[in-house]
Amino acid sequence: MSGIITRCPWCAGDEKYIRYHDEEWGVPLFDSKRLFEFLILDGAQAGLCWLTILKRREGYRAAFDNFDAEKIARYDAQDINRLLADQRIIRNRLKIESAVKNAQGYLEFMEGHVSFGSWIWQFTDGRPIINRWKSSDEVPASTPLSTVISKELKKRGWSFVGPVIIYAFMQAAGLVNDHLVSCFRYRELL
Repeated sequence: MSGIITRCPWCAGDEKYIRYHDEEWGVPLFDSKRLFEFLILDGAQAGLCWLTILKRREGYRAAFDNFDAEKIARYDAQDINRLLADQRIIRNRLKIESAVKNAQGYLEFMEGHVSFGSWIWQFTDGRPIINRWKSSDEVPASTPLSTVISKELKKRGWSFVGPVIIYAFMQAAGLVNDHLVSCFRYRELL
């Protein structure tokens, strides 16, 4: 039957989720600032549904100075308290403090004259890993590669970057193409 679009089943039931799936998820992203944003949001997601974070993304952008790492890295106790009171975001002290710590780590990449984007993409030789999943049950929560990246970031002092968070980040930022082969986006992103 023509006109029917097949999507990955995880995005069904919410227009915002569908739009995110169709326009963003799995699209290779090389811009360091956007990669930083995705990683902070994936860390905020820990223990929660991605849709919860997606619905608050604009609130996060406003609360976190549009993910300007230089500003976030300088956040002090007053800023942390401001964020803990901000209903537009997940008000979890550890996740908020993690964003500050990770912004400082992000700036260290820049001081070393290596962009975060270049650093993260080196793990996939600069191109997406193409998976061929037929069922959602086949898609892993983490991989040996997400474990390696997680360990490297943790060595640099980052937090909320465990292997599961890193794999979700890799999927979102297009380091892997984890659209099911039946999904219309799978072929578009080859």
